[in-house]
Amino acid sequence: MNNSNRFLIGLIINPISGMGGSVGLKGTDGKHILQKALKLGAIPNALNRAREFLTELSSIRSKLKFITCPGDMGASVLDEMRFTYEIIEDKLFDNIKDIQDTSAEHTIKAAKLLKNVKNIKLIVFLGGDGTARDIFQAIGMEFPCLGVPTGVKIYSSVFSVNPRNAATIVMQFLWDEIPLKESEILDINEEKYRQGKLVSKLYGHLLIPYNPDFSQQSKINTPDSDLNNQERIAKRVLELLEDDVYYLLGPGTTIKTISDQLSQEKTILGIDLLLNRKIIAYDLNEEQIFNYIDGKRAKIITSLIGRQGFLFGRGNMQFTPRILKYITSKNVVIVATKFKLLSINHQLLRLDTRDPDLDKNMKGFYKVIVDYDEIKICKVE
Repeated sequence: MNNSNRFLIGLIINPISGMGGSVGLKGTDGKHILQKALKLGAIPNALNRAREFLTELSSIRSKLKFITCPGDMGASVLDEMRFTYEIIEDKLFDNIKDIQDTSAEHTIKAAKLLKNVKNIKLIVFLGGDGTARDIFQAIGMEFPCLGVPTGVKIYSSVFSVNPRNAATIVMQFLWDEIPLKESEILDINEEKYRQGKLVSKLYGHLLIPYNPDFSQQSKINTPDSDLNNQERIAKRVLELLEDDVYYLLGPGTTIKTISDQLSQEKTILGIDLLLNRKIIAYDLNEEQIFNYIDGKRAKIITSLIGRQGFLFGRGNMQFTPRILKYITSKNVVIVATKFKLLSINHQLLRLDTRDPDLDKNMKGFYKVIVDYDEIKICKVE
């Protein structure tokens, strides 16, 4: 196909997105947090997510041309995956030597340049809620965009469920099979988040290609009215606890209710370790988790992200593929209030562990404790 007949797509990658997750930093907003993440051994993952996305588009490679940023903000992975592309030019990008040199300023500048490219159909960006805010600042709802989730904080509805679904949405949009929709950009204060306070705010909307099966919903919080339900769930979980088993307690208020009934403090937005009804370690990252549980009997007690339905891959990225493979799905205890479960379409739960093979292996039907004497069987996709 002649270059002039190809679909033009803008591509912006935030290469540091998601690096704070496995090391327990709950984000990478700010240079000092990025430096801390690197010191803790964080490994960039955004390019792997880009490879997943582009692999699914390989069947229509000859029909596409990307307009993108230099280096790891786009060009390097497109070159590796043998896609046709053109690099936008601006002196701002000349100072990028490695991923540590990239910033929100680069994302904003790239989006402003891309929206003015003649005949461009769509801007695809890889990042988290902070990246979505940068895109919104640059173009508002002037131009269709789609987020591919690579960050730690992914509470907005401007994202696909995962990179593979993003590719399907792109193809459906290019072939005029799905509509555009105004979708929410939510973000939280990372500093307060690290202090255990979830303060979210609606920042605006982006215009995205929308497929209800493949587009992510915005996160919804559990209301205060669910407190009694949470307490009954906690009472049931306490009866199931076994001696000498290491329980990794995930984030969230429903899990915190379990520790409250044991008169134990809980890191509400982190991963804590419970042994013989006492919390022995707080706010653990991947390496710390593995050091504690290696060679031991261990289980995970976790809840879901309201409305989104994610079991792993949103807000609990310390549960990395390494940890999940060690513990195995049979040792995952899932709890959710009835309100939270009803907020999820078809009560279908999701996985986005950043390991596609693990996602496939963990699919199936799981028990979800929704009350003291009530269990729901839910499908995990």
